[in-house]
Amino acid sequence: MRASRLISLVLLLQSRETMTAAELARELEVSERTVYRDVEALSAAGVPVYADQGRHGGYRLVGGYRTRLTGLSREEAEALFLSGLPGPAEDMGLADAVAAAELKVLAALPESLRDAPKHAGQHFHLDAPGWFGHSEPPPMLRELARAVWRDEVVELRYRKAEEVTRTVRPYGLVLKNGVWYLVAAVGGGHRTYRVERITAVRPTGETFERDEDFDLPAHWRGQAEEFVRSMLREEVTVRLSPTGRRALRYAVEPYAMRRALEEAGEPDEEGWVTTTLPVESATVAHSELLRLGPEVEVIAPPELRAAMAESAARLAALYR
Repeated sequence: MRASRLISLVLLLQSRETMTAAELARELEVSERTVYRDVEALSAAGVPVYADQGRHGGYRLVGGYRTRLTGLSREEAEALFLSGLPGPAEDMGLADAVAAAELKVLAALPESLRDAPKHAGQHFHLDAPGWFGHSEPPPMLRELARAVWRDEVVELRYRKAEEVTRTVRPYGLVLKNGVWYLVAAVGGGHRTYRVERITAVRPTGETFERDEDFDLPAHWRGQAEEFVRSMLREEVTVRLSPTGRRALRYAVEPYAMRRALEEAGEPDEEGWVTTTLPVESATVAHSELLRLGPEVEVIAPPELRAAMAESAARLAALYR
C-alpha cells in the first residue's frame, strides 16, 4: 500500500511540477503528516524531492528527474490501452494525439509488457454508440473540442423550438449512448447542450478561468439522474408477470425500472406483482407498456387502462 502511494506521489510531482503538502494529501487521500513522512522516505531512497519554502512553496523534483514505467503490473499496462475510445477520440479530432501518446507509453514500458496493447485489443473492444444510432459525429464537435481544451469562451447558436444564441464557457464533452453533449458554464451555473443541435460555434478569443473544484463525471451523474427524475413526473399502477418484470428493462428508463421493482409488492399465486411505475406521461407510458404485451396489466389511471384495452382489442381484431 505504501509503495503504491510513494510511486503515485512521484508521478504527481512529475506531472504537476510543484505541489503543496495539502494538495498532495488531498490527491493521495492521506494526512499532511503522512505526506511529510513519505517525502522523507523518498529522499532517503535517493529521489530528489526538494521543498520550496515560502507562501508559494511546495514540493518539486529537481534535476529533471523522471521515473520510467517499470513499476506497472501487466493488468495496469493493459488497462492503459483501454482508457480511451478510439472512435470518440477521432470524432473530436484527437486520433493523432492519442496514437502518439500510446506510442510514447509503449516505448517506456519494459520489454516484458510490450505486447500489452495487442493483448488488450484481443480481449476487449469498446463500441460506445447505441444500436441504429447516427454514426457521423455532429458537425460542430471538433470546434467545441478545441474550445474545451483551450478553455475558450464561445458563442453558440442552438436549435430549440427556435434558434437561440448563447455565450458559454465550455467545461467538457460527454458521450452518452452514442449522443454527444456539451457541459458549459453560463452565468453562475452549468447547463447541458445536445451537440447535434448546435448549428454554429464562434470562438471569442477570450479564455476563462476554470473552476478547479468542478468534477465533470460527478456533475454528469447528478444531471443525468435529475433529468430522468424531472421527466418522469407521473405515476401509473401496473401488475407485472414474472416475464414482464424481466422484460421491463427493455421498455422503460433504468431509473423507472429500479423504482418499480423496489416498490413491488409480494407476488400472488401466479407470480404477478403490483407496483407503481414512474412515467413521463400517460401517452408515453401507453407506447412503452405495449412493448410488454400480455405480461403487464395497467390498473390506474383509468384512461391509460382504457387506451391499453382499446389497443389490445385492435390487435385481437387484426390477428383474428
